[in-house]
Amino acid sequence: MQLIPDEPQSHQKPIFDNGENRAETPTVKNIGVDTGGTFTDIVLRMNGDLFTHKVLSTPQNPALAVIQGVSEILRMHGADTERLDIVHGSTVATNALLERRGARIALVTTKDFEDILEIGRQARPNLYDFFVERPAPLVPADRRFGISERTLHTGEIQTEIESSDLEALVSKLATLELDAIAVCFLFAYVNPQNEQIVAKHLARLDIPVSCSHEVLPEYREYARFSTTVANAYIRPTLERHLSTLTDSDLLRGFNETVPQGKIKKSFRLMLSNGGCISAEIFQRSLQAENLLYRGESAGIRTVLSGPAGGVIGAYQVAKTAGYDQIITFDMGGTSTDVSLCNGGISLTTESTISGLPIKVPLIDIHTVGAGGGSIATVDAGGALRVGPESAGADPGPICYGNNGEDVTVTDANLYLGRIAATQFLGGAMSLDSDKTLTHIEELAKRLGVPPMQAADGILKVANAAMERAIKVISVERGFDTRDFTLVSFGGAGGLHAAFMAENLGIETVLIPPNGGLLSAYGMLFADVVKDYSQTVLWQFEKSGEDSRSLVKALNTGFGTLSTRAENEMKFEGFAPHELKIDRSLDMRYEGQSYELNIPCFTMEHASSTEIETLIERFHAAHELRFGYARNDAPVEVVNLRLTATGETDKPPIQSVSLADTDASEAFTAQNPVIFEGEALPTDFYRREALRPGNQIAGPAIVTEFSATTVIPPNFSAVVDAYQNLILAKK
Repeated sequence: MQLIPDEPQSHQKPIFDNGENRAETPTVKNIGVDTGGTFTDIVLRMNGDLFTHKVLSTPQNPALAVIQGVSEILRMHGADTERLDIVHGSTVATNALLERRGARIALVTTKDFEDILEIGRQARPNLYDFFVERPAPLVPADRRFGISERTLHTGEIQTEIESSDLEALVSKLATLELDAIAVCFLFAYVNPQNEQIVAKHLARLDIPVSCSHEVLPEYREYARFSTTVANAYIRPTLERHLSTLTDSDLLRGFNETVPQGKIKKSFRLMLSNGGCISAEIFQRSLQAENLLYRGESAGIRTVLSGPAGGVIGAYQVAKTAGYDQIITFDMGGTSTDVSLCNGGISLTTESTISGLPIKVPLIDIHTVGAGGGSIATVDAGGALRVGPESAGADPGPICYGNNGEDVTVTDANLYLGRIAATQFLGGAMSLDSDKTLTHIEELAKRLGVPPMQAADGILKVANAAMERAIKVISVERGFDTRDFTLVSFGGAGGLHAAFMAENLGIETVLIPPNGGLLSAYGMLFADVVKDYSQTVLWQFEKSGEDSRSLVKALNTGFGTLSTRAENEMKFEGFAPHELKIDRSLDMRYEGQSYELNIPCFTMEHASSTEIETLIERFHAAHELRFGYARNDAPVEVVNLRLTATGETDKPPIQSVSLADTDASEAFTAQNPVIFEGEALPTDFYRREALRPGNQIAGPAIVTEFSATTVIPPNFSAVVDAYQNLILAKK
């Protein structure tokens, strides 16, 4: 099967019209690359035009699909690698954690605290489930080693490490055939001396070492241990991925600087916080060759880099079109990622991936195992289940013709007529309808229902899982879904968006052009961003000498973080005056076990007045989040946080003139499509031929290179001035 033909079928003009004057000679070229479980997506911006390309992912070595896809799109459009900026996001780290296919690692910790990872927290998300199984720790008990040492909460070294204990530890670890080691000591975030001593001795093993004071210098040992161990677990996988890329003929020599210190051509990595950093700096942080590069670029910060690009792209497109309260719905081949943006992109400092607490700054994204490749099965009780297992890219859904044998969500959509078998990927890939029919009939027999009902049931079960994910980030946090617009993207998003919106009470659905590649497109908007933090555990005082002392301490603490940021960002090509610095505090009432992040002073230095304002902001934020405020209770600051941003050039999005409402020029065919068990005559349209102002009445199907959109019978659609497809109930 040939996925992408030799001719440049992937060029859509315009994809996101930006109104630039097109030069005759290529100048700066920007590429966004998103490696997913099923497809690797590439978007090229050159001379004001945007070009797209898709290739099947290569799960055994994801870097190969990146190299193939980027090479092909450059060749298709006559571009070279001079003055080329590439931003790459992926699910490499995520999949290593989800599939438990990371490194063989050991944990070195304070003696008698070897079981922190296993004990975890008291919180039990499935309190009444008698059969719940907790995820196994990434490090089994026989590879967790305690060593006699103790650092007090003040930073004082109470127990120094004996050299004999270090020699014994090195000897034990040398026999275990390890890929990486995590070192996590109590209160190392206050004084890292003992961790540094151990790391220095372990260097003779020539095994990557992740230390907690570098990965996460913050309060709370369980989250710090879990994040550091996860970083060690994915580190060798990331190193292999990056080495394959940077050693390739395509990317060799990137990030070299010219005499002025500016980067001539760059290869940057997308991070989970929505920013990106130089791949060269990132590799140095992994290798820990120089203290300057350690910690803030730890590999665990890429864990949601692909989905982060999607949220950025969705918010940019929606905000430009006049929608700033959105729920992003990114449905790919393996999973679905959702995020709520209430006037801005939501960030968090802690997430849970496959039962593992990960405490790094990231876009607030909730992920479920439901995608186009999610496999439908019949459980022991005869009930239909969909996901979280996925057919992925190899073998993929049955209809791909790659010897897949498991019925997937994509197969169900094809059976119901919602995917045109001859128009998949713009006609570059034909789907196997006959084989799909046979396998759905077999599944229907096991369920004891007609094939049509089985296919419809697969979609409804998948929709229910995705609806629950959206409720987690909206209803469960006090937001009404009816106040938001659903922004749907990902290769499978348009097939399900209208049905999801109807069930959630959402009135408007926005589907960007070429939404199947929006994550890659969003990476073109990514700034260079680095986050810094430090635990302090200070109590606020509103007035008097204590207040002045706190002001001084805050200014000193942020000054230290700011200096680190300025030094590191120089290597990204940004001078101090080019940086945007954001400061915030993790605050709580005394005795609480959780914090709220409160934006801090915008000027370089705080004042006593700012202290009072911060306390008021915290009370208001606490009341909004939890429904009450304790205005007389002492308030503490737990962590200082600083974010340094170096802004990059971004593709502008401009409107185009509206045409008339007639969409007949985009009409391709009328075919029967099944809705609620009834085959209805349905018009098919080609997305590339639609013009702003065109209107479509459901039922209808809109096909494009990277995705398919279903407009149900009770919905209609209009193309807005930015070429977005806007769906609403009739």
